[in-house]
Amino acid sequence: MQQVETCEELRNLLEAYRVLSHTIGLVPTMGALHAGHVSLIKRALEENDVVVVSDFVNPTQFNNPNDFRTYPRDLMSDGKLVESIGATIFFAPSEKEIYPTPDTRQFTFGNLDKVLEGAHRPGHFNGVGQIVSKLFELVQPTRAYFGEKDYQQMLIIRDLVRQLNMQIEIVPCPIVREADGLAMSSRNQLLDSESRREAPAIYATLSQLGEPLKTQPLSEVRNWAIQQIEAHTPLHVEYLEFADANTLEPLSEFRPNQTRCLTAVQAGAVRLIDNIGY
Repeated sequence: MQQVETCEELRNLLEAYRVLSHTIGLVPTMGALHAGHVSLIKRALEENDVVVVSDFVNPTQFNNPNDFRTYPRDLMSDGKLVESIGATIFFAPSEKEIYPTPDTRQFTFGNLDKVLEGAHRPGHFNGVGQIVSKLFELVQPTRAYFGEKDYQQMLIIRDLVRQLNMQIEIVPCPIVREADGLAMSSRNQLLDSESRREAPAIYATLSQLGEPLKTQPLSEVRNWAIQQIEAHTPLHVEYLEFADANTLEPLSEFRPNQTRCLTAVQAGAVRLIDNIGY
């Protein structure tokens, strides 16, 4: 594995592979790598000749400065893990390297960035568009890998590729969970002991909704799910919505195999997201 910190180094390395017509897989991360990231990297290694893992905590997608400040970082550990898996290149740039000047570009994604996370985190997805477009232009990957835990982000990145007319395959990868069902996230390590103990109730509740959705109104199922989650003291539901799996338009009735439940839950001081399809 080669670790690089500058865009020029990365371009030069990748050009040598491109001359050989190698396929390139990209796994963009914000570091604090865990088993979910490992699954993305392994999938990329199976499907490409060259795999680039980027490690950059992107400031422009944080609408809460404190969230950016406290976001877990462990670059040395990340690098060792990526090397042990067998990735080709570990790209760990500085903020100045990615943003030598302020990025003032504005992206629009129709309804996709106005609901759910978009409604609760203004500017978040514009920041995602800024960093992902930069990485795509820099790496020019054949395929890019994203976990479905950030389901809305994955749909937005697909739309970004369409808007920019890039020939990049966006590969969605299943959520990787802890043994107790909690979706793996870099933020999990910030949970206090009580919140960590109760947080699995989020997925446990989502997992129970498949059958009720077939016979009960969505509004009743939604209210029941919120009550179930909030019965666990440190958990507070910010939103829990049923949406079309492709457009995220809110649903008024259940559509088999087209319904996605997405939720954001405050677990003590840490905000967690999860989702499941039915």
